[in-house]
Order: sequence, then C-alpha cells, then structure tokens
Amino acid sequence: MKELILISIGIGIKSLIFIIGMFLLAAYLTLIERKFAGHVQQRPGPLHVGFHGLLQPIADALKVLTKEDIVPNFVDKYLFYLASLMAFVPAIMILAVIPFGEPINIFGYEIKPYISDVNVGLILALAFGSISIYGVIFAGWASNSKYPMIGGLRKAAVLIGYEVALGFALVGPIMLAGTFSLREIVEAQQGFFGAFIWYQPLAFIVFLFSILAETGRTPFDVQEAEAELVAGYNTEYSGMKFGLFPLAEWYIATFVLSAIAVILFFGGWNGPHIFGPISPYIWFLAKLFLVFMFLLWVHWTLPRYRVDQITEIAWKVMLPLTFINIFITAIIVIIKG
Repeated sequence: MKELILISIGIGIKSLIFIIGMFLLAAYLTLIERKFAGHVQQRPGPLHVGFHGLLQPIADALKVLTKEDIVPNFVDKYLFYLASLMAFVPAIMILAVIPFGEPINIFGYEIKPYISDVNVGLILALAFGSISIYGVIFAGWASNSKYPMIGGLRKAAVLIGYEVALGFALVGPIMLAGTFSLREIVEAQQGFFGAFIWYQPLAFIVFLFSILAETGRTPFDVQEAEAELVAGYNTEYSGMKFGLFPLAEWYIATFVLSAIAVILFFGGWNGPHIFGPISPYIWFLAKLFLVFMFLLWVHWTLPRYRVDQITEIAWKVMLPLTFINIFITAIIVIIKG
C-alpha cells in the first residue's frame, strides 16, 4: 500500500511538471512561430518586449488572462464552457504516453522521461487526440451563432477524412515494429538506415499532412477562415477561454503530434552518442524541432484550400496512398519473416 501511494505521488508530481513545462513551452512556441513567420514573409516579428521580443509570450499571456470574459446571451452555457476544456485537455492527455528518451540515473535515482509506458501507447494517443474534435463541435453548437456553427461543421468534415488517413498511415510502422508501444517502436529502429522513414515514405507524407489537418493549420484551416467566418468556431469566445483553443490546437497538439512523427519514422532518440549521456535527448529534441519547423514552413507558405478540395484530397489521394503503403509493407514483412 505504501509503495502504491509513493508511485501515485511520483506520477502526480511528474504529471504536474510535464503540464507546467508544456504551458511554458507552448508560450514560447508562439514566439518561435512569429519570428519564423516574420522571416518567411520579410517582416521582423516581435521586437519591443524584452531583448528581441523574448518577453512577448509573457506579455501575451498576461493580456489574455486579464481580458474581460464575455459570455453572449442565449448560448448553451454548459457546453460553451466545456468546449474550451474539451479542446485543451485531450491534447495534454497525450503527453501521458509519449516517451522522450530512455530512463537515466541521477545521483542513484532512476528518472524516466515519460509519465507512463504502456504497450498500447499509440492507440491511447490516437484515442485522446480524437476527443479534441468535440471541443470544436461543442464550441460551434453552443455559441448559437451561424459563423461558429459553420466553422465547427467544417472542422468535423476535415477530421473525419484525415483521422481515417492518419490511422491507416500508422499501420505500416506498427507492422514493421510488431508493437503498439511507442518506446518499443523506437527500439525497433536501430542505426541510421533502421529508421522507418526509409521504408515508410508514403506513410510519413500522409501523416505529416494529417497533422496539419488535425491541428487546423494552413492549408486546412477552413474552420477559422477569417475572410469567410469572422474567426470561425471560436468567434464568440473571449479571454482565456479563447486562448485555450489556439494554445491546444496550434501549439500543444502540433508539438505532441510532431513528437509522435519523430518516434514512428525517425527513430526517436536514437543517434550517435557524441554528446555523452544527454545525447538521446538532444537527438530527440533536434528531430522534433525540425519536424515542427517544417510544419510552420508549410503553414506560412501555402494558400488555404477550399473545403471540397480538402475532403477530396483526404478520400481520393491520402486514403488510397495508405492502402498502397500497407500492401507494400505487408510484402516486406512477409519477405523478412
């Protein structure tokens, strides 16, 4: 009983550290994106709050937290409040099953850079991620306004297609590794040419664009399309309730899905031990940073697609590509076996 209590306390402390760290990271990911977008579009980005804008995320957080919290008349208040939590909490929950490296010993204590290691970690990550759609749908419905409603329906249409494609894109790496455990999938990718990206290029391309669709980034951001829908599904939100939507969708979810992409296709934390015992963590963060920045590059470069174009790409291009990839992978597995 005593050991169970200590384990529970340890998991609680680790979860709190992960959540606080994710909040701070998401805040500064906004600065990274704004600086990157500034360079892409030949403008400077934040400059005036702190050295080269380093304190801008703190100023933005204070601004959002002190904004007046307005609730329009005739909204469904229960769902209106619940929607922002339904969008934010599932994105945080995925952190519970993502390993960021192998356990390390510090002063005789073993520290595991993950909250839990379950043998169905990938399934749980997909399940948690699927729940977030309810936040967008609830926000559109509860706002009692036509623009949020249209935005919520658009998001649902996009996710129906791309979640199917995303799920099938994961079948290839699962077949090669023979497991749903994210840590064991990393262990199955030993060496430079052991990374699954060499065997699963089609799956990686589908997964990458599915991330853009899942997180509502350009060219798949039709649920917000400010030229058509004011601000989309979160038009009627203000203050921190408004801030939770982009924080969860644009930053935490993008970061988490990028981490899953690194684990599935780029060997996770595998790499030469040229930095000593911290090498696995440096490699993991470096790969994660490159994937994340590529997603930002696409976001700030491509134009927005129409809704019909997005759904056609999902069902007529992405889904058939995943079927082809599964067929080829099955042949490879049979030959190897």
